[in-house]
Amino acid sequence: MKFYIISGEASGDLHGANLMKSLFKIDSKTEVRFWGGDLMQQAGGTLVKHYKELAFMGFAEVVMNLRTITHNLKFCKEDIASYQPDAIIFIDYPGFNLRIAKWAKAKGFKTEYYISPQIWAWKENRISAIKRDVDHMYVILPFEKDFYEKKHNYPVAFVGHPLIDAIANRPQVNETTFKNSHNLSEKPVIALLPGSRKQEISKMLSVMLTVVDHFKDYQFVIAGAPSQDYEFYQTFLGKSNVAFISNKTYDLLSISSAALVTSGTATLETALFKVPQVVCYKGSWISYQIGKRLVKLKYISLVNLILDKPAVTELIQDEMNPKRLKEELQAIISSEKRTAIFNDYHILEKKLGGIGASQHTAELIFKNIT
Repeated sequence: MKFYIISGEASGDLHGANLMKSLFKIDSKTEVRFWGGDLMQQAGGTLVKHYKELAFMGFAEVVMNLRTITHNLKFCKEDIASYQPDAIIFIDYPGFNLRIAKWAKAKGFKTEYYISPQIWAWKENRISAIKRDVDHMYVILPFEKDFYEKKHNYPVAFVGHPLIDAIANRPQVNETTFKNSHNLSEKPVIALLPGSRKQEISKMLSVMLTVVDHFKDYQFVIAGAPSQDYEFYQTFLGKSNVAFISNKTYDLLSISSAALVTSGTATLETALFKVPQVVCYKGSWISYQIGKRLVKLKYISLVNLILDKPAVTELIQDEMNPKRLKEELQAIISSEKRTAIFNDYHILEKKLGGIGASQHTAELIFKNIT
């Protein structure tokens, strides 16, 4: 069986790698050609383009890179046509993937979509393209099944959340060994997860680091994204109790007492590691104003969306300021709120299903295309 997989972000690289391992487990002769990252490359197959070449954030940046995006779309279509896969597997990344899906469907390729675009948050009109161009959709959030099937009469498969697999299958970390190997002190750790793209990292860290001097009994550790070089982070490393560790976010979370987290998949990862968190978001004024009018949700974090309640505090735009951040961080390290968050995290994990999302998806893909 030949698959062509398209993933355009770090989280997609992680889930794509685990899916590939499951595909190979079902059929060792499976061939995969893919757009992704280092984790997918380690799993096997042939890397076509790395996601680092594809990550454009915000309306302005997308417009500025339209020529590159157009070139990538053209190249992708040509590469698929040359490879002639038995099926194309799309992983999230909707701006690009839905365009390819439209072309692929018209050309007679089988189209499988793993990890739904968040059309329940914005651009719900994409449902017509999905119903037309996607043969099978595999969703990972429990409320997505009702959204598609009850609201839009489009059958989907809820496969569970692959993060549970990723976290359950990782090697255990010894806290003392980890701290010693990264020159950390014995103080409890507060993790800073500022995102993966330069614009958001700069905005988030500039505010996150303002609280450092108010928590002398803790050490702060910036989680470096694999998509960014160490040199980029050097600007933010002036304070004595701030450390930096690159590409070890899961290990860092496993030994952290609390975290300040930029909205995105990282909020769910932090919750699954049972780390109390404050969710942060601060964009450019123009992007925020546009987004506020397009996104119709009660919450921005996946934790709160899945639980349908404000389990973790969200500091958005103007609320994301030194005073509020200090108050909320204090609350999650030393108050009843910390206990309440732990209780909500256990409920969250049950809602997401058990382990086996990647294997379940791989089995369904083989079943649906043969």
